[in-house]
Amino acid sequence: MKATGQPSQQARLGTRKINSCHADLGESQRLAPQLQLRKQRRSVFWVYRQAVFGSASLRVMDIHPAIVKTPPTALVWADESATEAFAQRLAHQTALAHAFIALHGDLGAGKTTLVRHLLRALGVQGRVKSPTYAVVEPYELPGLNIWHFDFYRFGDAREWEDAGFRDIFASPGLKLAEWPEKAMQVLPVMDLDITLSTLPDGARQATLVAHTPTGAALLRGLEQQGASA
Repeated sequence: MKATGQPSQQARLGTRKINSCHADLGESQRLAPQLQLRKQRRSVFWVYRQAVFGSASLRVMDIHPAIVKTPPTALVWADESATEAFAQRLAHQTALAHAFIALHGDLGAGKTTLVRHLLRALGVQGRVKSPTYAVVEPYELPGLNIWHFDFYRFGDAREWEDAGFRDIFASPGLKLAEWPEKAMQVLPVMDLDITLSTLPDGARQATLVAHTPTGAALLRGLEQQGASA
């Protein structure tokens, strides 16, 4: 899936450790949000979308025809080079082209670092900006559209419609979202959850959970590529 482009407007898997304490490449400085009741929100999510958006929400539902949940897969990245190596493996997964990946973790856990390495691995050139204030930064590559969201400042469900986010999630392309907890009431089901945490020695632990067949395909592909190597 390697390509070149510029920004537009704007393992066999299981519990594995990878010897790979790294500084974040620029995750925005802000206070981490309070814990959200994510399970409760997900249980009422589709009812909410149908009530707010009507039949148009079916376009997003069509992208996620079935809901699954895989056991958590834990990886440990000892330094930034290991994060980069994982991003490169992820970039080679064909299922990534139409995936929605949600990134969870406190301030400094490495969410933006992972996104930047992934965008580089996919072929994005030039400056990769954090979408802290813009909420979304779009990128165009040959045959692939990418949207990088940061929902930390998202607080009004009306913004979802006004900003055209519903149409973005209904269209083909890769969506990457930091702080998805802030918009859980309107977000579609994510294909893959990646939760990052900082270990006492400074290494990063990444816990991966798939929620759809697309997410499960991503995990299988990573396994086949030897994500624990």
